Amino acid sequence: MQQRGEREAPLREARILIVEDDLLILLELESILSEAGAEIVGRCQTVRAALGLTPSEGLCAAILDLQIGRETIAPVARDLEERGVPFVFYTGQVGMDPIRAEWPQAKVVHKPASARAIVAALSEAMTRHAQQQGA
Repeated sequence: MQQRGEREAPLREARILIVEDDLLILLELESILSEAGAEIVGRCQTVRAALGLTPSEGLCAAILDLQIGRETIAPVARDLEERGVPFVFYTGQVGMDPIRAEWPQAKVVHKPASARAIVAALSEAMTRHAQQQGA
């Protein structure tokens, strides 16, 4: 059974990277995740900026838009995967993208999504990752 504080802050102390090229969506994600108790350690609007942050930030998870401007998020997802950091895709693309095919186990949250859906997806990704590490 969850205690009250866990329900109010399901991402308490989770260090999260957000990679989203649309500033308004990035700010909305930051607000949603902060209210859920997360510490936002990276707010990136480019693949280059995200790759510059990933090695040193002690990340718990990341939320990634599939398409960052004209670039694919694949280099960031590969880097996170190599380092054992779980991630969730947050996208407005409805079709099956080759990037999603490379990570079939990654949760995909479709834009627009409720705050509850976004927080639940990240929480599930971190829980699944922790269970796999313990197995």
